[in-house]
Order: sequence, then C-alpha cells, then structure tokens
Amino acid sequence: MEEIEIRQELPENAFRELKAGEEYEPLMSPKGQYPEVNGWSVTWGILMAMLFSAAAAYLGLKVGQVFEAAIPIAIIAVGVSTASKRSKALGENVIIQSIGACSGAVVAGAIFTLPAIYILQAKYGAEMSASFVQVFMASALGGILGILFLIPFRKYFVKDMHGKYPFPEATATTQVLVSGAKGGDQAKPLLLSGLIGGVYDFIATTFGWWNETVTSRMIGWGETVAEKAKLVFKLNTSAAVLGLGYIIGLKYAMFICLGSVAVWWLIVPLLSLLFHDQVLAVGGAEVALTVGQMDAETIFKTYARSIGIGGIAMAGIIGIVKSWGIIKSAVSLAGKELRGSAGGTAEQVRTQRDLSFRFIAIAAIVALAVTFIFFWLGVMHNLWFAVVAILLVTFIAFLFTTVAANAIAIVGSNPVSGMTLMTLILASVVLSAIGLKGTGGMVAALIMGGVVCTALSMAGAFITDLKIGYWLGTTPRKQETWKFVGTLVSAATVGGVIMLLNEAYGFTSGQLSAPQANAMAAVIDPVMNGQGAPWLLYGIGALLALIINFCKMPALAVALGMFIPLELNLPLLVGGAISWYVTTRTKDTVVNSARGEKGTLIASGFIAGGALMGVVSALMRFGGLNFVSDEWSQNHLSELATLVAYILLICYFIKATNVKKA
Repeated sequence: MEEIEIRQELPENAFRELKAGEEYEPLMSPKGQYPEVNGWSVTWGILMAMLFSAAAAYLGLKVGQVFEAAIPIAIIAVGVSTASKRSKALGENVIIQSIGACSGAVVAGAIFTLPAIYILQAKYGAEMSASFVQVFMASALGGILGILFLIPFRKYFVKDMHGKYPFPEATATTQVLVSGAKGGDQAKPLLLSGLIGGVYDFIATTFGWWNETVTSRMIGWGETVAEKAKLVFKLNTSAAVLGLGYIIGLKYAMFICLGSVAVWWLIVPLLSLLFHDQVLAVGGAEVALTVGQMDAETIFKTYARSIGIGGIAMAGIIGIVKSWGIIKSAVSLAGKELRGSAGGTAEQVRTQRDLSFRFIAIAAIVALAVTFIFFWLGVMHNLWFAVVAILLVTFIAFLFTTVAANAIAIVGSNPVSGMTLMTLILASVVLSAIGLKGTGGMVAALIMGGVVCTALSMAGAFITDLKIGYWLGTTPRKQETWKFVGTLVSAATVGGVIMLLNEAYGFTSGQLSAPQANAMAAVIDPVMNGQGAPWLLYGIGALLALIINFCKMPALAVALGMFIPLELNLPLLVGGAISWYVTTRTKDTVVNSARGEKGTLIASGFIAGGALMGVVSALMRFGGLNFVSDEWSQNHLSELATLVAYILLICYFIKATNVKKA
C-alpha cells in the first residue's frame, strides 16, 4: 500500500446517516498505509494506561464516579507528537489513546466491586481477604472477555449504524485528535489547570488547610436542623469532582441530584418522622438504635441506600428490555459475519479488518477456561461451585455487552454499576442456594462481580475507541490486538493501587468512601449469611425506577443519585451549572462552543491533576507523612476557609474559559 496524504478535516457526512449508495471516507484513506503501531505509540499508550489507572482508581474510590480518560489522553498524545514534530502521527495518536483508555474501563470494573472484600474484612476479619493475584486476575480476565465479546458487534455499531448513534465521547475525542497542531496548544490549559487542581486538592488532603467537605452543621441552626429533622446539606469541594460535574453537564447532573435530594431531603427525614421511636429491622439487618436516635448519615446507610440499589437493579432490567432488538440484530449480524468469514479477511479493506472470527472464538473459549480454573482453584476450591459460577458469568457478561455498548453510543455513560448489582444479587442468591454461603460465598460473588463488571465496562469503553478509529481510518485489528496489552497493564496497576489505598486509608475510614463498593457489600452481606435481604426496600426502589422511566427520565441516573452520598452529588450540579453558564452567556453560538471546549480542557485538567495528587497524598500517608490537624479540621472555621477556597476555584474556572472569539 502507498502512503496517501492524510485529510485535514472530517467529511460532512461524518455525523449524519448515509444516503443510499453513499460511503464514508475517513481521514486516513483505506487504500493507504500510515504509522500506527510502533515503539512510540505503544510506549506512550502503556505509560498513559499506568498513570490514568492510578488516578482513576483514587477518584473512583473517593466519589464513586470514574472519569473517562480518552479525552485527556488524546490531548496529551497530540501534544507530545506535536512537540516532537512527528509526521503523520494521527494513527499513532489513536493507538496511544486506545491503549491508555483501558485505564478507565478496568478501573471501573475493579473498584466498583473488589474493595467490598476489604470493607467486609473489617467486620469478618481475615476470613474476608483478597490477594493481589485475585484482584489482578478478576480485572484482567474481565477486560479480555469484554474485548472478545464486543469485537463481533464492531461492524454493527460503528459502520452499519453510522449517523444513528451520537457517540458523544468518541465525537469529542475525535475532534481533539483531528485538531493536530491545535491540539498541542490545547495541552497548555490542560496542564495549567491540572497543576492548579492538583495543588488545590493536595493542600486539602495532605496539609488540611481547608476541609474537603462543607456541611450545614458549620452554623448553629444547621446543627439543630440536622439533629431534629435529619436534614443536612453537604458539599465536597474537590477540584476533581468539580471538573467531573462540568463534563457530565447540567442536565445529567440534575437527574443524579434529583435522586440524591429525594433520598436525603425527603425519604431520610420521612423515615425519622414516621418511625422516630421504633427499632426498624429490615431484611434481617442488625439494628439496635431507634430511627430517631440515628443521624441522617446512619439512616441513609441503614435504609435509604437500599432503595437506590433496587432502583439501579430495575434500571438495568429496563436497559436490557429497551436494547433487546439491538441485541438480536447484532447477534444476527455477527453470525452472518462468522459464517462468511473463512478466508475473507484478506479481501476486506484495511479499515474493516478485525481479528479473525476463528481467533475470537478460540480466544474466548481459552479465556473462559482460564476464568473457570481461576474460580475453581483460586477462589471457590469446589468444582460444582466453579461450574455454576462460570455459567453465570458467561451468560450475564455476553447478554449485557451490547447494552453497555449501546449506552455509550447514545449517552456516553455506561450503566455498569446497575448491571453489576444485578449480577451480585443473582450470584448471591444462586451460590447461596447451592450451598456456598458465608465469607467464602461473599468473596466468590464479589470476584464474579469484578469479572462481569470489568467485562461490561471494557465493552462500553472499547466501542468508543473503535468508533474513533472508524472516523479517522485506523486499522481495527491493530486497535483490538493492543487493547489486550493495555488491559493487562491497567489490571496490574489498579490491583496495586487498591491495596495501597486500603493500607493508607482503609475503605471504612470515611476518607475514601468507595460508595459503589459499599453498596455491593451491602447487597451480598445479608444474603450470604442467611439473614435475607431488604427486599422491601429494593422493591420500593424498583417501583420508583419504573415510575421515573414512565416519566421519560433516565432511571439509572436518578437511581445512582439515590445511593451515592449527597456531598458527592451536589458538586456535580455545581460543575454542571458552570458548564451551562460558560456555554450560554453570549449570543454568539460559535464563541459559546469555543468556551465550552476550553472548559472541557480545564475540567479534564482538574480531574487528572486532582486525582493524581490524591494518589501522591495517599503514598505520603502510607509512608507515615500526615500533616492534617484534626483539631483544625473539626473547627467550623476550617469549613469557612473551605468555602472561600472553593469560590476562588470556581472564579478561576469561569475566568479561564473567557474566550473572546472562536
């Protein structure tokens, strides 16, 4: 193949449906040959996977949300290629982004489930434990299965459905990669905001000059309202969480906060009002205090969060029902490709060459066999239990793969936590029924959940990479091959970070709330100990999800807000409000768009800088360096200092986006 010049702009039919007989022509011609996989792209991709795995793990355990690393990695890739004056670096940058983006996918799969083992260890002792090998294997095998299960559906999602799905994250990342030299300039505000956000969060977590959270208890009447009415206001002031809220946007943040407000400001006070003097035991939970004796946070953890869990589970079911037609269409297309693929790969154009279906089938069988052996010899030590476990994992992971890809393609958000909760509930019930209960059953269910969660997370993230490659004209087979390498690197990194953070902070200390993992632990603990489960509360949440869906609102977003702590949801609303303000304050839509893009860079910098410095702070604390004064932290004046610092950070954010012209 000859090396044809790369086009400078995406064609006008890049984002619309194609007319009959019309073909999409990517920037890198299918007839040309371009630099893609080489020492430069692989080295930078692996480095990005390691760095962003560590950052995303810290942030995810702190706030329960894993930021997508694709855009920041794409900006860095363009920046370093521009600085080094590399020629025709577009294909290389796609590979860097594709390998590096494994970080967010693997991290989401691991931290939503596996830290629950350490959380339950505080209650059950050494019987609840997980080694580095178990954490690594669950993450790596899940990621590999997610890649293999998705590849047969690549053509359906990225080519056959061209223009029918918006692919919001893939669109943004593609625009960054296309920007070329402009992308190098874009790296400057990213690095500056990363420095500011990192220093801001580092001061709070390492030196404690101001708190990370502002509460209504800082003033007298707020303390009274919290004690009497169980009504509290809490706001996390981290730069990383603020940036996350900006990227999520106002609309989605409002839905999340709607669920949070409904639980914290309606359900929690209502429970106290109705059952103030009663000891309310639901689903066999061990409760010694009356509802009135509990503070708002305890009422939330004991009762209200289970409503959110039920809502998430039902939202997952709703997602499957809505996507059933897509699943059937994709399976049918994959079957046709498989039957007609023998010897046909060489005839396909470069931009449509996948790994052979024969390789995918063999690799999937091998991966499932290794997973089965891992369950049998490394987790359950019982052949029958392992057989049941691998059947459950295979069925659920494959069924939900297209749901995850569809969610990413439409809204850019993967409902992986809701689907994983369903997996844990089903796994707990089935394993308990066949005799695997207690701590052994809990460890087994959580590792199964880790495999499924990582598989679904990887499937959703990978469809974004493949769509980017389709728009730009890279070779799918190369993306698919090196995605396995990024998965292994990310799995090893996140396993080490989870164990480090547990040693430095502990997931029950309150400093790393690990809300998703806490929810997972709350699901399986009562079931595996024969105490039953709060099915009534789950049912209420499921009913609310159905009502929310009937009202044409995203049930998953609202349900997520129901069980993630209030202080981690409200800053998303603040960030979303900044996004709305920045992109609407002039009548010039072009300028508004430019300001919005600048804001995305700044928000990405806040996220990356704050999360990375959080890891540094954890390493310092692990080494015995802790400069936080508990006396100052408990003083309400420290919260006032927090509020001042947070307002200054917001002012910088808004001012930095003040682009005069596009």
